[in-house]
Amino acid sequence: MRLAELSERSGVPVATIKYYLREQLLPPGVRITAKQADYGEEHLRRLRLVRALIQIGRVPVATAREVLAAIQDESQGQHARLGTAVGALRAGPQPDPDDPATAAARREADKLLTSLGWEYGMVDDYPPYRTLVAALAALARLGYPYDTGHLLPYARAAEALAVCDLDLVEEYESALEQVEAAVALTVLYEPVLLSLRRFMQVQESERRFVTGRQGG
Repeated sequence: MRLAELSERSGVPVATIKYYLREQLLPPGVRITAKQADYGEEHLRRLRLVRALIQIGRVPVATAREVLAAIQDESQGQHARLGTAVGALRAGPQPDPDDPATAAARREADKLLTSLGWEYGMVDDYPPYRTLVAALAALARLGYPYDTGHLLPYARAAEALAVCDLDLVEEYESALEQVEAAVALTVLYEPVLLSLRRFMQVQESERRFVTGRQGG
């Protein structure tokens, strides 16, 4: 398909597609003439992924490029590609090394991950680990529970969600499509999960504080 058709099918303006091509977020098409190239279904799929990263996930272009490079790296096994690609996604706040709460948070994070059977070490260069430590440090500073006992139910829920995630990813046929889906669904499902949590909090609150009192 030509650039105009790619734009029409994807809903992405031609100018934006050209920008993605210049930034190497989208692989070049097959050159037909000096001014025209042909694009395939893989370009359409990649465009949707790039839009999910940048528009929904608010991932900076440089980070998106890093994620896409990990997706394309066929020298890694599937497990490594998934970990690298998803781990490269935009993380939350970073831990303050000068904050006394950070050391305590790191110890609690290590304890929690160990209790879950995590076998890959507590690596400070893994963005989700740093985000976890920063979040636990914030809880500690403000006097809210951040110990393993309180966090374990959330961790178990995350384990169950991970099974759902990988079941969904495996519905895609090729290794490349699976990694692309893992990245896109991580970004797109997070607001879904956040919204559902809010709904369930309201429902549980009504059960405890309204219905429960009426029943009493």
